[in-house]
Amino acid sequence: MTKTIVASASKESIIGFDQPFCVIGERINPTGRKKLAAEMEAGNFETVQADALAQVAAGATMLDVNAGVTAVNPNETEPPLLAATVKLVQNLVNVPLSIDSSVPSALRAGLEVCQGRPLVNSVTGEEDRLETVLPLVKQYNVPVVAISNDESGISEDPDVRFDVARKIVERAADYGIPAHDIVVDPLVMPIGAMGTAGLQVFALVRRLREELKVNTTCGASNVSFGLPNRHGINAAFLPMAIASGMTSAIMNPCRPQEMEMVRAANVLMSTDENCASWIKTYREPAQGNASGGGEGRRRGGRRRRVG
Repeated sequence: MTKTIVASASKESIIGFDQPFCVIGERINPTGRKKLAAEMEAGNFETVQADALAQVAAGATMLDVNAGVTAVNPNETEPPLLAATVKLVQNLVNVPLSIDSSVPSALRAGLEVCQGRPLVNSVTGEEDRLETVLPLVKQYNVPVVAISNDESGISEDPDVRFDVARKIVERAADYGIPAHDIVVDPLVMPIGAMGTAGLQVFALVRRLREELKVNTTCGASNVSFGLPNRHGINAAFLPMAIASGMTSAIMNPCRPQEMEMVRAANVLMSTDENCASWIKTYREPAQGNASGGGEGRRRGGRRRRVG
């Protein structure tokens, strides 16, 4: 069984075919969040702190950390900001981190300060990215997300996306990076724009698991982009992806509907042993206590008259 090991300073987690689904909390990311971007750029981390704590409390296995607050001079501004954010978050929570950046110097800055064994997010199939990011991954002995696009962009053909993933796995092997340290993102297309997007990704995940024997991930909310009631679509997508073999997703764990579906899928896929996590999360509090809970209510209720 393929196992990708990630760790914080004090806690190890495993992404794997026979493991509970790995929920990678997406909230510490200023992309599309103007208020958060402005706060982080100004050195204000109040929202980052709140999001970190809330996601772990909601059940996140890992936290994704992104500090891409601006497209202006990211090579200068992003490395110190990402390093500061990583240090803050890892001092606040004990779950492993995913260091998320398209700027190689920022990835290095994050890796230098991160304790444990974080996940690098990400490398793509472009030659310059492979030659820059894979040596970094090897140097720090960390796993990496491999996104299935290259110089030609994101293909609508799932076979092309599979070939890009295979190329990345093979190139990683050239650097001595094993397949179990590659987590492939096959790229989920918006179902509103491509009606077969769900079927495509389910088939791709099965193929990646069977042929390349790699773990997989995705940006789960991409599937519902542009549609109303997005969380309903996301909540349906997640257990179907899990049943197809997907082992992790970058998602918002603070959405109860979506987390409930993930936990239910863990039960049904037999990765929640004895339903222990499900019972712990959803069992109703015991009735009755020293102040007269359930028994008091029974005594106080009206009795039905007989005869």
